[in-house]
Amino acid sequence: MLSYSHEVFFEVATHLSFSKAADILYISQPAITKHIQSLEKHYKVSLFERKGNSVSLTSEGKILLEYVVKGRELQRQLEFDITKQKNLQQAKGSLTLGTSTTISLYVIPPVFSAFHQQYPNIELTLVNRNSENILKALLDHEIDLAITEGRNTITSVKYQFFLTDEVIPVCSAKSDMVKKKNIIPEDLKSIPVALRERGSGTLAAVTEALQKCKISIADLQHKIVLGGTEALKNFLLDDVCLGFLPLRSVARQLKNGELVRLSIAGLQIHRAFYFMQRRGSEADRINQLFIKLATSYYNKKL
Repeated sequence: MLSYSHEVFFEVATHLSFSKAADILYISQPAITKHIQSLEKHYKVSLFERKGNSVSLTSEGKILLEYVVKGRELQRQLEFDITKQKNLQQAKGSLTLGTSTTISLYVIPPVFSAFHQQYPNIELTLVNRNSENILKALLDHEIDLAITEGRNTITSVKYQFFLTDEVIPVCSAKSDMVKKKNIIPEDLKSIPVALRERGSGTLAAVTEALQKCKISIADLQHKIVLGGTEALKNFLLDDVCLGFLPLRSVARQLKNGELVRLSIAGLQIHRAFYFMQRRGSEADRINQLFIKLATSYYNKKL
């Protein structure tokens, strides 16, 4: 079993920051330093090179990180496999899921609840970042499983389809755009638009759909860029801009009339969400339990 000092080392090595590791583990920075010094004394090597306010792994530190990553995965699987023998529903373990904003806010909460009710001893953690950073977290072993928009060409990741989503153009009910009956893609060049930030899966889906209509993001009058679905939605509620948001995220506001769905001729924005796993971890039992339950949950709702 890995010691707590090895867990501390993993966080410092992953983030290359003693202060970040302290925040994640809820312990003081001097305590972080003490654990690292303990490991360095045990292995009789230096694990980090310190240069001013930055740190980097030594060659010995890189070797230790490689083994700690493997050890954490084996330890996680061992606990699950041992405890599931008598009763799968009482099995112990952990799952750290990384998702993009839309999935985190509007898709995963009920699935987490259903999973927790069925497997109450499996600890669940949700990491919410934009699609670009979720992929990095998966490759850096910060998370066990990911769900994000679209697929990448990286061969070290395996994708499995989860569900589809629609992104729609909306505006506040008080905007003059509500009165426009026939909007065409070309009109977007003269309409004020608020967008999600670069790296967002929503922005990527909008960009791809607009390109099919011979419109680029650079053609739009976008003076406002907001990080996060909720930030963009709340901005649109108080402004007169047009914005593109996932249908799941604005269902309530459309129903109560705060936001209005606009129709733009020829513009359809659909995207697929995928489970992502590191190659070699496809047989992870906890991941598979979660994927099966999540897929079943949304198939039942169709």
